[in-house]
Amino acid sequence: MINKWNIRPYTEKDRQIANMLASELKINPVICLLLAQRGITTAEVARKFFKPSLKDLHDPFLLPDMLKAVKRLNKALGNKEKILIYGDYDVDGTTAVSLVYKFLRPYSSLLDYYIPDRYDEGYGISYKGIDYADENGITLIIALDCGIKAIDKVAYAGKKGIDFIICDHHMPDDELPAAVAVLDAKRTDSEYPYEHLSGCGVGFKFMQAFAQSNDIPFSSLENLLELTAVSIAADIVPITGENRTLAYYGLQQLNSNPSIGMKGIINICGLAGKEITISDIVFKIGPRINASGRMMNGREAVDLLLSKDMKAAREKSENINQYNDERRELDKCITDDANSIITEAKNIENQKAIVVYNPNWHKGVIGIVASRLTEQYYRPTVVLTKSSELITGSARSISGFDIYKAIESCRDLLENFGGHMYAAGLSLREENLEAFNRRFMQIADEEISREQMMPQIDIDAVIELKDINMRFLNELKMMNPLGPENEKPVFCTRNVQDYGTSKCVGKDLEHLKLEIIGSKWGGPVHGIAFGMHRHSSYIKAMKPFDICYTIEENTYNGNTTVQLMVKDIRPLQT
Repeated sequence: MINKWNIRPYTEKDRQIANMLASELKINPVICLLLAQRGITTAEVARKFFKPSLKDLHDPFLLPDMLKAVKRLNKALGNKEKILIYGDYDVDGTTAVSLVYKFLRPYSSLLDYYIPDRYDEGYGISYKGIDYADENGITLIIALDCGIKAIDKVAYAGKKGIDFIICDHHMPDDELPAAVAVLDAKRTDSEYPYEHLSGCGVGFKFMQAFAQSNDIPFSSLENLLELTAVSIAADIVPITGENRTLAYYGLQQLNSNPSIGMKGIINICGLAGKEITISDIVFKIGPRINASGRMMNGREAVDLLLSKDMKAAREKSENINQYNDERRELDKCITDDANSIITEAKNIENQKAIVVYNPNWHKGVIGIVASRLTEQYYRPTVVLTKSSELITGSARSISGFDIYKAIESCRDLLENFGGHMYAAGLSLREENLEAFNRRFMQIADEEISREQMMPQIDIDAVIELKDINMRFLNELKMMNPLGPENEKPVFCTRNVQDYGTSKCVGKDLEHLKLEIIGSKWGGPVHGIAFGMHRHSSYIKAMKPFDICYTIEENTYNGNTTVQLMVKDIRPLQT
């Protein structure tokens, strides 16, 4: 698939700002251009960007219903009520449950936590979970990363004398559940300054408000920031504003003094002794926490995150690592199956979206499969399977197409749905599958342009290989943490060629290990281009090419060097 390269244009004003920042901050003008592009126009704002302050976190009482939530929690603790911390089975939900449980544990011996079974109960609040609370004398449920649409279930709990406090970050409907409090910055009546908190982030703000109301020092919350960082990275929420501050300090916690449970995961991931980044959470830590809920039950992930004993943490980490290995095998098998269905359809070129269904696919990995297919075909993708009496599925989107809105347009055919612009979940009855397929495909056909179906690489700046050194990398690292809406900068260098030592590597020689030189400099720069062996004969013939990449730190045998992570190679026409 051919990628379209979008080289970001810079105005004269951007360049003026960059020059001013470079002069005041004494850093590379290219880094300053990146800052200008992110709307950072003064040295003072730049310094705050490089080092956010926890003092700049927003007042948690600005969230609608926060005062009600704190009053109800204080009442429950004062009256020695039994409290159930309830959360979704993914990384965001399990970290949120762990955070709230950890913080409240010193103030009550009557806490319990509950993670619904993905297969038996499905996403969000379940009747089974409410019945569990009722049977165990629980009178308050704190729901995290779910509940914003649980109108019937909250009403059901109310009849049993059980109150709800909902901490969610998903899009609400016009009607909210009749909970004591609904904490969600996306509420239409919300005046909270930042709406992109993760579910765990909302839980953190609740605990921050509880601490303030009880004169508990903020420092007692700081060891929980590792959990917010993991949730922010794994749930792919924007790493801007308050999220960036929470992630910044959460990463510091992960790197300097992780909890016993988190240390177990870090060790099993092979990250011990290395600097942990957002990418490490996304690709190593997050998938292992998720694997618990995908393959077994998410409660095991919470058990691990709450561990107080290193031996127990090691055993639980080994378990979730095994689940992750099993998940990988399933993921590959189902992706291969889905590809066969798509290939047999033979009209993928004419379709602007993909809907695939197999009643035997494993429900726990269809979200991953949807992501893989979306990346492979660059079309919005819905992957569906059978779960109990319903068809259930996960959807992923491409740039510019709001898949949540498209699914919402089919709500009369659905039993349940939720999510956001680029990822959503849904369930429906089998008799509605054909109608859903038809309508969803029609919406995609009407709203997606052919240009949107070409994957695009946004390039932040064109630079020369001679500009790349350890100093440049260290200044680039000052922009961490990087992620959605504060993306890792992508660079382009034109007219480079092989130094004479590039080669194919990997089990099937599918990757390119590059050593390249630029037209304006003689020394080689190292890079890795995953899955790009198709360019090897051209490159080995010493022909010139353009390259786009991110810049990484590579440590091997104690030596740290600069390495290019190649995103695309474009041979020059000669």
